[in-house]
Amino acid sequence: MLRPYRDITDDEWRRVTPLLPELQPRREARGRPLSDTRAVLNGALWVMFSGASWSTMPRKYPSYQTCHRRFKSWHDAGVLERVVHHLFGASSEVFCEVIRSRMRPPSEPSRRRRIAATTATAGARGALRSSSRRQRR
Repeated sequence: MLRPYRDITDDEWRRVTPLLPELQPRREARGRPLSDTRAVLNGALWVMFSGASWSTMPRKYPSYQTCHRRFKSWHDAGVLERVVHHLFGASSEVFCEVIRSRMRPPSEPSRRRRIAATTATAGARGALRSSSRRQRR
């Protein structure tokens, strides 16, 4: 069973550091500096443990947009699952299920997007029909 949430310890951080791709040396030091990866990981884990929405993250973590973006990137690359296995051992499968339940499959557009696309397509068809009717007259 999972214990109540707390930020990861120094020992845990040392174990998962090699798994996180952004901590590997970069060839080019261009662009904006990355937010503290340990704080981002702690923020993402806090959201998963608490079940809260991303926008309600405590201020001690980086912005929720940063944490969510990296969370999605780690999840899609399989990094998050490896990190969770290193941190939680036998309990990791329960935690991975929580993570999977919070992620919408990337190929499945939301209902709102499908409705908007259908409405836009129908509106475009209607505009085409009315313009072709005007041209026939």
